[in-house]
Amino acid sequence: MNVIAVKELRKEYKEKLAVDKVTFQLEEGKCTALLGPNGAGKTTTIQMLAGLITPSSGSVQSDLLPETKDLRSLIGYLPQYPSFFDWMSGEEYMIFSGEIAGISKKEAQKRTGNLLDLVGLSDSKTRKIGEFSGGMKQRLGIAQALIHKPQLLMLDEPVSALDPFGRREVLELMGRLKKETTILFSTHILNDAEEICDDVLFLHQGNLVEGGTLLEIKERYKEAVLALQFEESADQFIKYFTGSPFIQEHTINGGTVHFKVSDVSKARNEVLEIAVQHAIPLIRFETSESSLEDIFMKVVK
Repeated sequence: MNVIAVKELRKEYKEKLAVDKVTFQLEEGKCTALLGPNGAGKTTTIQMLAGLITPSSGSVQSDLLPETKDLRSLIGYLPQYPSFFDWMSGEEYMIFSGEIAGISKKEAQKRTGNLLDLVGLSDSKTRKIGEFSGGMKQRLGIAQALIHKPQLLMLDEPVSALDPFGRREVLELMGRLKKETTILFSTHILNDAEEICDDVLFLHQGNLVEGGTLLEIKERYKEAVLALQFEESADQFIKYFTGSPFIQEHTINGGTVHFKVSDVSKARNEVLEIAVQHAIPLIRFETSESSLEDIFMKVVK
């Protein structure tokens, strides 16, 4: 069942086409990453789904509601830069958010306790939000987005402004939440998406250029790679390997070279033979597959 079905969604401003005829579905119970560089149209797309801006054309529907019903009741939304009342405690803010969403104060208090426990803020519920770290504020924002029990949680760049510790807190929380609700989140940090998402959507210059399950995408663009790290700069050793019929191309980063190969087993054996023959000082040798970032760069070229 599709929580959201997007068809030819388009947003045009006076001098710019921000999103161009984007079509996709969000399946119930899945965590989907909307990927792309800054300016790709991720925030515009999410804001259209959240009902914050009006599409120029296209439609957004749900199998969970009749066409005439307002989809915003299904959605919990956290913007990229959420605002808080720093003088409120986390508990006060949650109850306030619940009442704004039309929930009774008694029910809002009950849900607040459960949600603050879920996001790991129970011990800090009486602290002023102004004293919270960035990661704590982001977790509070996620709890607020869940206060009305939405069917879809949408997060716009939820970790991009956080330090490594705060980023890890939020990613672990998202990993827990995806077992309980449908999630759509945008990010330009592809390693984060690869860690927790089920499905991926690639946006580039306002166009949806690729999409599918993470496993499907990785299989579709599967490439075998050998990574070699040398004690010295890799440049002086490349000449020994580039004549191999199994090595298609290479990239160098300092003392490490990545070879894209056609046959992992044969290339591995040949590379080791060459290293021994020429006494090449290898300190690391491993096989790997294309990362989501590698795939994205290939798709948008």
